[in-house]
Amino acid sequence: MEKNSSFEELEKSGNIINRRRDLLPLWIKIFTWLFLIAAAITLLIPVSALFVDEVELTIYGLSSTQVYIPVGITIISLFLLKGVTAYGLWFEKAWAPKLAVIDAVIGIAVCVYMMIFHPVLSGLMEFSVRLELVALIPYLLKMQRIQPQWLNTKIVGAYQPL
Repeated sequence: MEKNSSFEELEKSGNIINRRRDLLPLWIKIFTWLFLIAAAITLLIPVSALFVDEVELTIYGLSSTQVYIPVGITIISLFLLKGVTAYGLWFEKAWAPKLAVIDAVIGIAVCVYMMIFHPVLSGLMEFSVRLELVALIPYLLKMQRIQPQWLNTKIVGAYQPL
């Protein structure tokens, strides 16, 4: 009786992963590019805010028209976090899935706060459902699921010190 190694089974099944990026589904790759672009634009916002009166900033239900107040700084920080996460995922950094999980948890926490606690604490009693959760929850689950495989995937042709 002949025993096949797990490597032989992978070769036969055609499930060989040559790049960490191949572990990401298409919808995460699309969002990765969107947040890379958004982060690049976000870097320009603090400078442009010096020349214009109002800049519309919104993410996860947080919104502000002023950059240099706590809410504006929080929004910019969230976009930059998403940008760094997108960079790590696209360029296959070892730390990327861990940061993606942190990013997703922060996003879910902010959405839940804006849906439940903010209306109660502000006295507005206007409840809304954050549709971002439709993407954030599957994103969190997917990143948790691929994290071990991501770390065990060998990057072909690239040196990855981090």
